[in-house]
Parts: sequence; C-alpha cells; structure tokens
Amino acid sequence: MSGKRLAVLGAGAVGGSVVELAASYGHTVTAFADSASAVVDADGIDSASVLKRKHDEGRVGSAEPESALHADYDVLVEATPTTLGDAEPGFSHVRHALERGADVVLANKGPVAERYADLMALERENAGSVRFEATVGGAIPVLSTIEDLSPEHVTAARGVLNGTANFVLSRMATEGLDYEHVLAEAQDLGVAEADPSFDVEGTDAALKCVILSNVLAEGEREYTLADADVEGITNIPGSALELAAEDGQTVRLIGESTPDRVRVSPRLVPQNTALAVSGTRNIVQLETKHAGQLNISGRGAGGPETASAVLADIGRLD
Repeated sequence: MSGKRLAVLGAGAVGGSVVELAASYGHTVTAFADSASAVVDADGIDSASVLKRKHDEGRVGSAEPESALHADYDVLVEATPTTLGDAEPGFSHVRHALERGADVVLANKGPVAERYADLMALERENAGSVRFEATVGGAIPVLSTIEDLSPEHVTAARGVLNGTANFVLSRMATEGLDYEHVLAEAQDLGVAEADPSFDVEGTDAALKCVILSNVLAEGEREYTLADADVEGITNIPGSALELAAEDGQTVRLIGESTPDRVRVSPRLVPQNTALAVSGTRNIVQLETKHAGQLNISGRGAGGPETASAVLADIGRLD
C-alpha cells in the first residue's frame, strides 16, 4: 500500500487521532482544519506541534478552514460533527473532494445516514471512492465484514451500538441504582456528554442502524433517521433491571437493521450472552444466509479506536 496525502476536517477526538496516527500507517497529513482555522503544508504538517497548538490555543493554525479543502491531498477525511437533515457542511465537503477527483473517508455519520442516495450518486458520477467504516461501531470492522460477505448474503444486523447508553444500563443493573444517579456518574467520568440526549434517547444508535440498513438494502430503498422506530433508555426504572435479573435477564438498548426496517429500543436479553456486553463495549450480530450468526465486538467509540477504522478504510482504497 502506497502512502496517501490526507486532508483532515474536524479536530475533535477522531480527527486529532487520525492526524496523530497517520504517519504510523505510512500516510502524510497535508491539511488539517477545525471549525475556525486550518494548517496546510504540501510537504506534510508537523502533527505534534499542530496538536499541541490545538490543545494550548484552541485552534490548529492561522489559515481559513476552507483552505484545507483546496489543499493537495489524495483522501479527504471528513471527521466534523454529525449534523442531521441536510447533513451540512459535511455533505458539501464530500462533494467538493469527489468532484476534484479525491477519495473520501467519513467518520461523520450525517451524509451516510441522512443523504445516502445522494452520496452514492456522487460517488458514481466521480472518479473517487467513498468509505465510511468509522461511522458504525468505532473500531469494530462491521461494514467491511458485510462488504466481504456481500450485503445480499446478510439478512440482518443487530446489536449494542452506543457505549454511553450501555454504560448506564450496565451500572443500573450491577449497582441497583436509578437512571439519574448513574447518568450523573457517567457524566463525571466523561462517558456521557453534558447533554447526553443524542446517546440516551437512542438517536446515535439509530443513525448507525440507518447506515447499516442502507448498506443492506443495496439501493433498493433509502433510509434516513425519520424512517427509524426509536425508543431510548430515559424512562427505564431501576426496578425493571432488578426484575429482569431475577429471571436471568438484563436490559440493553438494541438496534436492529434489515433491508426493510430500522428499530432501536430497550430489550430484554439473557445474561451472559453475546448481546449482554457490559460497560462501553459495543457488539454487532450479523445474520447471514450461509455462515450463520457472526458476532463482532469491541470498542465502539474513542479517538484512537475510531481513527483506526478511518485509517483501515484509507488502506482499502486503490
């Protein structure tokens, strides 16, 4: 695999980790942008000093953010925050890169979950490829496994796809605590955001399941978040987990994707089985026509973990 020149948009945990790790995968970062600034160097930016500047000063450089889009690169890494609806500005970033002949690797779920048909049309109309392993399950190779099997041979995907919600449910079950108490603890530990609604209401898991259903449907139907049946964990009382435990079960926020449906809801699952992962771990079960049920689990979030999925996608490009 020859090294690629990367432009990285987004300087959060994932984008920053891609910049930090790119050289160890043989790649050169020629542009890096946050929401307010950019640094561009055709010979490769000094990743360590740029990341230190971001930490110390809150910005990566002195150039305008748009300059990163116009830099010299082979692959655009889109790691800006996920936005819903029109998926902007991420979708326009993808369009710009593809129209100039570059490849695109997404960590941003918005364009894949909300504008999948538009995204695939853009890829068909241009020379570049679009990959998005990092949008589902962090470090877990879910989409590449489906690709290897061929989507037509995978009938469904289900699993635990949000670490924050799973941490809360795990702690509620093991400690006998109520939701509000455990959520506050998760926020103190940095496992939950100050505004955790995206995670605990099921939106994040639903976006990942929408992406899975889009992949499984192979263009026969397009899904967006509006097509998903979503219920979160905010109304689960601690007593429900106690009752489940008495019956040898526990509660997990389970997402289910098929070519025909997207559903996310709290479900009873038997303890000590694959879907009863604890803490922030994720798991995806693939139901296949010829290989039975495949379970893939691991770290579903985190900067280096998700960056590893981005860098694996870059390695898959021609």
